[in-house]
Amino acid sequence: MAKAVIPVKAKLFIGILTSSEEYSNLAEELLTKKFGDIDYKTANIPFMHTDYYNSIGKKLFKVFISFQRLIPRENIVNIKLFTNKIENKISKNKIDRKVNNDRKININRTVNIDPGYITLSNVYLASCKEYFHRAYLDKGIYLENELKYVEKRYQPWDWTYPDYKKREYLEFFYYIRKLYYQQISKQ
Repeated sequence: MAKAVIPVKAKLFIGILTSSEEYSNLAEELLTKKFGDIDYKTANIPFMHTDYYNSIGKKLFKVFISFQRLIPRENIVNIKLFTNKIENKISKNKIDRKVNNDRKININRTVNIDPGYITLSNVYLASCKEYFHRAYLDKGIYLENELKYVEKRYQPWDWTYPDYKKREYLEFFYYIRKLYYQQISKQ
């Protein structure tokens, strides 16, 4: 019989999608108050992969940040709930909910904040939406395995978002994987 083993902590990263430096900076400020020091941040990466976020603005960009402090993997549930609260706080107007094709769409949202974590073998994203490839965790939060690390490189799954296949994203994940490896090697 196999014995249950608690895995090592994971490296938290967060993607901030917006069209405004002001909102990006505000999100970063609120996130560092909660999660501590940032150990890596990307430049603004242009985002043009879907019309789903058009309500946020034009000329969207994404910034990824990773945090020095490692997290227990199960904390991703409360982290996602916290980032949802930040999205609401930053938005200019009250968020209206509208049902469209059984999906809830945020209107007047100014920023999208997606937390995830990295392990030595995978990149995971938290989501509030159920789908066949997502595992339910708790409190309405699901976890999606976005990338796998095989043969010394990140490889996508059939469901991997197109932007997560971009060179800039893969370079971010590869770099923070190195940081993460150094961190867990010292434990």
